[in-house]
Amino acid sequence: MSKDAAVQAQERGDVDRELTAIFSAYTITATLWLLFATAIGLLLAFKFGAPDFWAAKYLTFGRLRPIHTNGTFYGWASIALVGLAYYVAARSCGTRLYSKRLAWIGLWLFNIAAVTGTIALELGYNEGDLEYREWPWPIRLIFLAALVVTAWNLIGTVARRTSEDIYLSNWYTMSAVLWTCVIAIVAILPWYQHGLGQVAISGYYMHNAVGMWFTPLALGVFYYAIPKIMSRPIYSYALGVFAFWTNLCFYPLLGGHHFLFSPLPWWLQTTAIVFSVAMIVPVWGGSANYLLTMRGRFGDLTHAYPLAFIFVGVIGYLVGSTQGTVEAFRSMQALWHFNNFTIGHSHLTMYGFVNFAIWGGLYALLPLATGKTPGRLGLALHFWMALVGSFIYVISLSIGGTVQGLDWMQGKPFIQSVTDMAPYYVWRGVGGILMFLSHGVFAWNVWRMTTGVAGNADSPILAPAEAGAAA
Repeated sequence: MSKDAAVQAQERGDVDRELTAIFSAYTITATLWLLFATAIGLLLAFKFGAPDFWAAKYLTFGRLRPIHTNGTFYGWASIALVGLAYYVAARSCGTRLYSKRLAWIGLWLFNIAAVTGTIALELGYNEGDLEYREWPWPIRLIFLAALVVTAWNLIGTVARRTSEDIYLSNWYTMSAVLWTCVIAIVAILPWYQHGLGQVAISGYYMHNAVGMWFTPLALGVFYYAIPKIMSRPIYSYALGVFAFWTNLCFYPLLGGHHFLFSPLPWWLQTTAIVFSVAMIVPVWGGSANYLLTMRGRFGDLTHAYPLAFIFVGVIGYLVGSTQGTVEAFRSMQALWHFNNFTIGHSHLTMYGFVNFAIWGGLYALLPLATGKTPGRLGLALHFWMALVGSFIYVISLSIGGTVQGLDWMQGKPFIQSVTDMAPYYVWRGVGGILMFLSHGVFAWNVWRMTTGVAGNADSPILAPAEAGAAA
């Protein structure tokens, strides 16, 4: 047995076969949603440059855009992160999942919600003024049921831990499901959401769906995968706890910055700005914790692709969140609100942070569960196409959105801003093509790590001797 195979076998240890099956199933179904949702996104990117392209009733922008966003949010990212959370909880607690049946039920509920929601949107049943809540509310109840099942299972697993302390990753993952259950209930109940109340709840939900669901789940992956890959503890456990509590204190109240200059009370808008600035504390503190854990090891990024994916995710978290703080100021909103800069920002955070965190976590942990690695070429192709594609995408929309905002502030005709965006829409499409192609490579890598023939990539875990030499 080779050195890498021996290390991998040792790290895999006595992983429960059923846990491996659950982890693999969540990953495979999430990957299918990634391919579907981003294919829709690529079609939408083409429509900006050629609005009449595939203009049939069921392929109009108004139907496809929420299919893309909801498929990405609730099909791809949610399912992938829950699968990672189950694996991290079981392994870090030194126990088996509380209930394998609940894990399978949760997977079915997530997929039923995503499938029925997609069909409803395609047929025109669309709560169109509720961003990221476009599914009819009975379908959102199915997603809520999946959250409750997941919360029950994760908490039960952590309660069975073999150590007295709860590892930091599980603080983040358990909090994510608990917070999001509350957020989803507030957002789903329809009776009080009228007029400005609906606007306030929209800001509360659509920002917290990112910051209280995807963000803590992704950060939980960081806190487990980075020390695992590098064979060293996290730089500061106390700093991680500090970032956890400050994120909890500051994040829930900043959703109102999406509605600056709206009829919402001025004090509510100002409160959102203040807490947006305060988010620098957990973001910079958490990012410093991850990067300091990697200190002395940045040379490994050239060949340790799981670590490289996570490094990009950390930078995406740091830059995207800091950019969000800057955008929250009224002077910046006057320039960037309602134009393509906002779309670039959302892709920097969801793609550059969350997606890269998921990919890094999967490439680091799935081989430990299945004993199969992807190929070196597949890892490299996925990383570089996703990185270059997302860079082109975000930069083109950031520049183009700034041009749009300046046109509007100068009082130019609206059609002039559309004309000025034309070349940036082309580059958006170029970036989107590279991103989608990288997803195809990722699907191939997932197949090799689960049901297919293993590749020739090294173990994702750096051997202790190598770690000591590089430190």
